Amino acid sequence: MKSISITGLVLLAVSALLFYLTTDFAVEQIKLSHIMGIMGGIGIGLIIGGMVGYLSKGSAMKEEQKRREFKQLQKEKEELEKQAVEIARRQFELDNQNKNQNPQI
Repeated sequence: MKSISITGLVLLAVSALLFYLTTDFAVEQIKLSHIMGIMGGIGIGLIIGGMVGYLSKGSAMKEEQKRREFKQLQKEKEELEKQAVEIARRQFELDNQNKNQNPQI
């Protein structure tokens, strides 16, 4: 975004320089070709801005999707760890019950 702003300012400076060189900033010297150039510049700016916006939104959406997937994987990992602890606890209880029922002397 920063580089696009810098590029826009450079292009604006170039257009102001060219306008100054062709008209000396005198309103009487503005012709139809100048108006057409201004409209073309606006059109090009809108096209470039639209493409950059589309690309930046796409990358932001991909990053958000990765974040969501990572959070989901973390939740699943926590659930699996809880299940593993529960299974280990049950197994321990069963082993203790078996030892109490069948004492070896």
